[in-house]
Amino acid sequence: MDTKEVNSASTPLIISDGCCVHFGNIPALESVNFSINKGKKVAVVGPNGGGKSTLFNVLAGLIPLTEGSLTIEGKSPSEVKGKVSYVPQKDLINWNFPLSVKQVVEMGLTTRNSFALFSRNKVNEKIKKALEDVGLLEKINKSIKNLSGGQLQRVLIARALAQDSEILLLDEAFSAVDIGAQEDIMQLIDNINLDGKTILIATHDVNNLEEKFDEVLCLNKHCCAYGDPAEVLTPEVIEEMYGIASAARSAGTAAIRIISMFGSSKMRRRSCIFWTCGKT
Repeated sequence: MDTKEVNSASTPLIISDGCCVHFGNIPALESVNFSINKGKKVAVVGPNGGGKSTLFNVLAGLIPLTEGSLTIEGKSPSEVKGKVSYVPQKDLINWNFPLSVKQVVEMGLTTRNSFALFSRNKVNEKIKKALEDVGLLEKINKSIKNLSGGQLQRVLIARALAQDSEILLLDEAFSAVDIGAQEDIMQLIDNINLDGKTILIATHDVNNLEEKFDEVLCLNKHCCAYGDPAEVLTPEVIEEMYGIASAARSAGTAAIRIISMFGSSKMRRRSCIFWTCGKT
């Protein structure tokens, strides 16, 4: 399937041209092509193992490409690390360390070469401003072990904000948090986006993406589609991403949403859902 792109007169901030990543003989990304303009809010969707986290690691300059190119303002990610802040999946982080909220946010600053140029007062100001932006300033001295899942996610976002990067990568920001926390995080993301930052969020959930994001990048190791969510999230694209049989196309939007939440392997074990959800 041809990649669908949204045309814009502005110069793209991020360009992926034939981006490939292999781990040994195992492909993680294959010939991925897309371009993202500055200030966009982009959902990166696809199944587990579809390459979302791999793409974010490439954008953050943490792993190299096997083939192709990926540039940020015309330079490789390793040359512009200061422009990108990466918020990994919080489930991959060991939260049992006896750290305070302040210490976690400060860890983001210590990764920057400019940290030595900051006075202690300046560092504290950055930490407080970031926590204020995410609504957690009152938790600054609390242990991270005493926070909820949604609060932990906001602490990680605060750590990224303290770095003052132009591009924010959020990997599964909505996972393992309740609906209320998801809405709070989405509102926070909207506010950050209003400040002109470019935001990419990896997610499994395709519900209401047209209301939340400017564009969607559909990945299953290759780029299945890219563009306006209302245009590219077709049953055919969902099938290409999740490997669902053509029955999904006749089951309607409700089935598409269920497929995106459970993935293909689980969906095969729940095939009866196709016939009970109906069309919408």
